[in-house]
Amino acid sequence: MSIFTIAAILVGLSAFFGYLNHRYLHLPHTIGLVVIALVASLIIIVADLISPALNIGRDVTGILRKIDFNETLMHGMLSFMLFAGALHADMSALKARRWTITTMACIGTMMSTFLIGGAMWFVFGMAGVNFPFIWALVFGALISPTDPVAVLGLFKTVKVPDTLKATMAGESLFNDGIGVVVFTVVVAIAVGSAGQSSDMDAVTIAKLFFTEAVGGAVLGFAAGYIGYRAMHGINEISLEVLITLALVMVTYSLALFLHLSGPIAMVIAGLFIGNHGVKYAMSDHTREGVEQFWTLMDEILNSVLFLLIGLEVLVIADSFEHLWFALIAIPVVLAARALSVSVPLAILARWQNFKKGAVLVLIWSGLRGGIAVALALSLPEVEYKATILSITYGVVLFSIIVQGLSIKKLVERAVL
Repeated sequence: MSIFTIAAILVGLSAFFGYLNHRYLHLPHTIGLVVIALVASLIIIVADLISPALNIGRDVTGILRKIDFNETLMHGMLSFMLFAGALHADMSALKARRWTITTMACIGTMMSTFLIGGAMWFVFGMAGVNFPFIWALVFGALISPTDPVAVLGLFKTVKVPDTLKATMAGESLFNDGIGVVVFTVVVAIAVGSAGQSSDMDAVTIAKLFFTEAVGGAVLGFAAGYIGYRAMHGINEISLEVLITLALVMVTYSLALFLHLSGPIAMVIAGLFIGNHGVKYAMSDHTREGVEQFWTLMDEILNSVLFLLIGLEVLVIADSFEHLWFALIAIPVVLAARALSVSVPLAILARWQNFKKGAVLVLIWSGLRGGIAVALALSLPEVEYKATILSITYGVVLFSIIVQGLSIKKLVERAVL
């Protein structure tokens, strides 16, 4: 089956499921896609149990297995979605909340990683399951960052005060890049502890973290400036859209080649073009065309991504015997999120004011999404992968469906 045929199936299903949701369920678009795709997947699983000879699940799973979820998202779709999200972010609002965003994205993510890793290691031990601490930490690293795609999608259905919106958007955009770097480091240590080749020490870890994070930021700034200079002085919508598209694809490919943080590069480049570039290098007519293109791109890729999250249950069905651990992991992840948000904000409260209910909203709006699933699928084939994957998927589904559907009422009651 060709790549075009697979893409046609995914886009076709996204449109069909989106229509069903809009016509009958009336859920937020992305959440509706997840719910309908999940129900469809469960129906296929039940049909296979009732009539194994039909082999429906095997045929559908065969198609899904041809899609490398990690490769598709982390080395493709994510670059466009992060750029689109950053393009529409207000740099002045982010700058006003820079210390809050930086603290939550860096210190908060690290706190959450160790809190979740330590708690799950304790849970596994109490259950009599042999699960090394370092692999519990791997789970903590991949589940701690909030998903910018899921979080930014909230703003399309939930009205949030500007200052709180800036904090939520900034944290999700930046802690994704930080989280991926932390995950890379922890996995390298875990692989080394399993007896495979690894030269990780404190200096190497610090160098890797600095190179990926700071190097990605420098690359993103340079790419954004080059794109800005290319668009300055011209007024041609189609060409300027093409320049932004080339900027994303070339920069992300270069980041992967140089082993820099592609997500951080995309966020910085998107912020530069969306603020400085829009103000000084585009006419109003061109700005409208560029923003409309990236809004449409974001909507299409979001639809396909959330469809895949719902369908991915067919691929990881073999790992379901570990799913009950997800029921324990959900409150653990929420508790770690609460501590990693409330502690930094309590410290920053001396110098910065926060809206009533802001802490509660920031805790509950910390959605996990496709990035966590993609990172779990990228793990090497070790005995702990199936457990991590099933727990991750359970937490992600709870986050998208339960937290995503209830956040609007929470904001209305706690903040507005």
